[in-house]
Amino acid sequence: MRLTWALPRAALLAIALLLILATSFELVLDARSRPAETGGIAERPTMAEVTPTGAAASFVTPDPGDGAAAPTVDAIRPGSVNATSMNLTAEYLATVTVNFGTRALRVNELIIATNTSGKAIDRLELNTVAARLGGMRIVRASVDDVAVHPTVTDQTIHFPLGGILDPGAQARVRLTYSATLRSTTTGSNWLFTRANGILEMHRWLPWISKPTPFNRPNHGDPFVTGVSPRVRVTIISDRAIRWATTGEPAGGSGLTRKFEAVNVRDFALAGAPDYAVRSATVGGVVIRVWSRRGFPAATVLSAAKTALSKEAALLGPYPYPTYDLAQTAGGFGMESPGLTWIPTGAGNLGYLVAHETGHQWFYGIVGNDQARQPFDDEAATDFVARYALGLRRASRCSTARLDLTIYQYSSACYYEDIYIQGGNLLDDTRKAMGSTAFWAAIRDYLATYRFKIATTQALLRTLDDHTPLDLGATRFRSRFPSYY
Repeated sequence: MRLTWALPRAALLAIALLLILATSFELVLDARSRPAETGGIAERPTMAEVTPTGAAASFVTPDPGDGAAAPTVDAIRPGSVNATSMNLTAEYLATVTVNFGTRALRVNELIIATNTSGKAIDRLELNTVAARLGGMRIVRASVDDVAVHPTVTDQTIHFPLGGILDPGAQARVRLTYSATLRSTTTGSNWLFTRANGILEMHRWLPWISKPTPFNRPNHGDPFVTGVSPRVRVTIISDRAIRWATTGEPAGGSGLTRKFEAVNVRDFALAGAPDYAVRSATVGGVVIRVWSRRGFPAATVLSAAKTALSKEAALLGPYPYPTYDLAQTAGGFGMESPGLTWIPTGAGNLGYLVAHETGHQWFYGIVGNDQARQPFDDEAATDFVARYALGLRRASRCSTARLDLTIYQYSSACYYEDIYIQGGNLLDDTRKAMGSTAFWAAIRDYLATYRFKIATTQALLRTLDDHTPLDLGATRFRSRFPSYY
């Protein structure tokens, strides 16, 4: 009798204990995940701060099961190697909940990272302008469901893996943060703002990168990112918004919209409740212009048709099925794979659209360190745009080196040195080589480094390899002294 009573009581006690543990498990994880208020990281805000009116009361977690690869090798092992790498294969899944009215947002991200670098690593470096422009607050972070504690420096999240990720191993990296969009377009605010009736977010999705200073004396791009084979983003808004994004629509209803992109280096978005869209088709590519009333959408669409057709004829096929151009609140024109931002009030739309379209090849297809080697990004792009439109002109600044970082050029002469002088150097090289050999070299460069990271040296070397002329000695050495 005593034995038969003791067994059920033990079972009941065990069940009760399990229930207590289950109900407190989320609280335990949250306590473990919440980093100390150091390095620009603060505690989790309440959901009332970020949940849009009419949106789901709970945050939507990205679902890694929808076609995402499962780990094939046990991921994190104990230890440290004090090493990181950009040479990983990473898929990004994110849900962003955004309140158009209050400018509050919350991002829940899953990175499925496979170590294809060939060496062991123990941390990631993630880039996002939200750290500099949005007052970013990290809510929680984990690797394979084990809490970790990132720190933030400048625009870089230093994300420990909690151990070693060996070559070939895969890990699930989760990050949740909250931030607030800016309300103006001054300075760099236009990269991350809701102003003049338009919400725009560039580099909001933390992306595997390397530490790169955000502050610079000019409008150079302080970014370097590798290509992701797949990015899926769900946007939940507080009101009906029409979105122009990197990637293609992939479902959703009501205030929830889903998008998917393939082979991209970032995922930008712009949205407005009253966006209208105009479209046309060029060479099988659908071009769409998203704009508000009063914007010269017809002019932008015409310029995009001209730019895409002329530049594809020179460089090879455009790599995506659609090309979107979105009116933004202000600032500068800006590229993203499959998406170009055209600011309200921009002048010379034909040139601006041609330049940003050129970035679909020089940045979209072939990436580079835009901060430390701007030449093969901006000079190549500007040369192609001006060549296609017949707009070559002389520089308004004295002859300068072309191998400096964006941090070393003045605001007055950065554009004149890198864009104009750099583009003219490439045009002079074309004339010396002959157009046939020159364009064959450019297409070879784009094919060799397709969806990879290249360097200025690689571009110059490819040009030199396509001609019997010694371009290094006769043209490049004096302008790129650090390379020769």
